[in-house]
Amino acid sequence: MQAVVMNQYGSPDVLRLQQFPDRKPGPGWVEVDLAASALNWHDVLVRQGVFKSPLPHVPGADGCGYRRDTDEKVMIVPSLFWGNREAAPGSDWEILGDYRPGTYAERVCVPEECLVPLPRGWSITEGAALPLVGLTTYRALFTRGRLHSGESLLVLGASGGVATTAVRLAVATGARVVVTSDDPDKIAAAIELGAAAGIPHAGDDWTSNARALTAESQGFDLVLDSVGRWSESIACLRPGGRCVVLGSSASPTATLELRPYYFGQYELIGTTMGSPADMRNLLAMIDSAAVHPPVVDRVFTLAQAADAHSYMESGRAFGKIVLDHR
Repeated sequence: MQAVVMNQYGSPDVLRLQQFPDRKPGPGWVEVDLAASALNWHDVLVRQGVFKSPLPHVPGADGCGYRRDTDEKVMIVPSLFWGNREAAPGSDWEILGDYRPGTYAERVCVPEECLVPLPRGWSITEGAALPLVGLTTYRALFTRGRLHSGESLLVLGASGGVATTAVRLAVATGARVVVTSDDPDKIAAAIELGAAAGIPHAGDDWTSNARALTAESQGFDLVLDSVGRWSESIACLRPGGRCVVLGSSASPTATLELRPYYFGQYELIGTTMGSPADMRNLLAMIDSAAVHPPVVDRVFTLAQAADAHSYMESGRAFGKIVLDHR
């Protein structure tokens, strides 16, 4: 089959469209003809060798297409072998495209439990853009973060897949959302999605400016930190507030002053992608609350995967980047 293959780790240029062996489905597995896949920052880390994926390798976690056995339209859930505990994944858990061939290809094999129907009225492109960020964001906001109607949410960043999905999901549940960005156009775009406001996150006083946007400047009920700015995130919380952490792009380490942390009765909550139950709950929310599809910034062809990665790394995108396989 045709696939985007990396024969070595490195820059976007290592991604080449070429022939790659098919993986035939075993018992309980299903082969899917992919019509589209979507990029995630996780794919960049795979390409760079952070997860030591076997070479040659096909990256990609998100995808949408047709089951070969039934021809049904399906989305790929990239969370494999979650396990029996909802609190955290088991020892066998992995993300599709880390160690098994991923979705930058004509076809992919996944466990049958990792296939879900495309929401009514959504396009193939929109379906490809949902699974990883949708599942990750749903778990962060609701399963782990316990966000509910009437609460306030601060989202660090305004333009990525997680941020744009967080705005849509949180607004749909009745929360008030504020975003951060140093790009006024991206703040304006987030407000069009439903955010109440946005602020620049540069400078020493940005956390005070953020708190000023909450009732009596008390701070936010929940902060979604996908970059790893823990001390600043906690400074934006109300007493007893919660900070959900799901990324480390700003720094791989963080330092906290402990006395303000425990006297503030704060919660620091780690999370990653979600379980099959989280995905079912996300799809139920999409259906019941009429949640809009993910924001898609640009669509590239499968052969343009290297250009798509370069574009994602440029930071210019607002929303998801998708590869069209047709």
